[in-house]
Amino acid sequence: MNTTLLPSVAPSPKTLKRKGSTRRRAPSHIPPPQSQETHDAALHAIRNLLKGRTSYDAFPVSFRLIVLDTKLNVKKALQCLLLNGVVSAPLWNSEKSKFAGMLTVLDIIHLIQYYYDTANYEAAAADVETFRLESIRDIERSLGVATPPMLAEHPNSTLYKAARVLIQTHARRLPLLDYDTETGHEVIVSVLTQYRLLKFISINCTREIQQLHLSLRKLKIGTYVSSNPPPPDPENPETQNPYYPIATATLDTPVFDVVHMFSERAISAVPIIDQDGVVVNLYETVDVITLVRLGAYQSLDLTISEALNQRSPDFPGVVICTAGDSLGTLLELIKKRRVHRLVVVEGDEEEKKGGKKGRLLGIITLSDVLRYVIGEVGIGESVEEIAALSAAPSTLLSPDVIS
Repeated sequence: MNTTLLPSVAPSPKTLKRKGSTRRRAPSHIPPPQSQETHDAALHAIRNLLKGRTSYDAFPVSFRLIVLDTKLNVKKALQCLLLNGVVSAPLWNSEKSKFAGMLTVLDIIHLIQYYYDTANYEAAAADVETFRLESIRDIERSLGVATPPMLAEHPNSTLYKAARVLIQTHARRLPLLDYDTETGHEVIVSVLTQYRLLKFISINCTREIQQLHLSLRKLKIGTYVSSNPPPPDPENPETQNPYYPIATATLDTPVFDVVHMFSERAISAVPIIDQDGVVVNLYETVDVITLVRLGAYQSLDLTISEALNQRSPDFPGVVICTAGDSLGTLLELIKKRRVHRLVVVEGDEEEKKGGKKGRLLGIITLSDVLRYVIGEVGIGESVEEIAALSAAPSTLLSPDVIS
């Protein structure tokens, strides 16, 4: 057998051997391909994570829980909340050793409206000194506003189920209850808020959030100024609102007019706009509570401009966005700072179309964001699965426990 050997080729003397680079290649900054499929896949992954994690997992490493006895008077309760930097707290019926609902800012708003409508300043100032938390539901009934449902979940329930309870009941917070094995009494463990749940998502779903690239406008997240408002009706002032269906006010609006908006619409903030519709500030329920805590009940007759001068200097400011911002960008913002709502304003895109930059377009609440992320019927899930989840037992307590 003949074997043919190929002659070896000597390297050219002019060819220099290149040394391997010790530098690391910079990561690619090319964004992932943007499509509805990648967006939906990211949502599906987030929902799967929430189905496998419990409410315990969303607890911060360290937290403080304020619980108020229903025998406490309203003024002391307000002082307790504001001094501790919180705007809500679970209520406890010490006579029955039972959870008795939640005290929220909206409850105080209802109380303010009741006194403003039915009593003079002197009577209200005297009564609020002795008015107890256990009587708040009676005030709500007299005003004809809906009594909030008595909801609670166990800390071991999944975050997905807790999120769906928040969405279905339009609640902003969900108390988490356990039971003492020795006495059988209820134990208030914590309160899961919309913000805490969304922050958990933003921290633990970094890769998925980067894929939520579609704009808020396309996803229809939030409430926007209607392009087809109802025809004007002299008997219905709401139909004469140029920013329908969003409640707005100006710097000259009396504070109590805004308080009425809070109570009637069950909202917690109203954009303050100028004559061109440009957002200049935001008036919140917390601002009203500050006036009440200071004993300035007569300040409800002040204008918004005058009342803002009494606002706490640590007010974080109005958080704005444009309709072209992405859902992922919004969730990244929630991870970095405490955000409860965003005011949507016209940006460069709308300005090119003849709009005015900074003009009010809409408002986005955490409820809107959570409702979209969780969804009515999850991507990749059947209607039957959602129905089964909704039918799973939740702790729905009697609404008269507080009394």
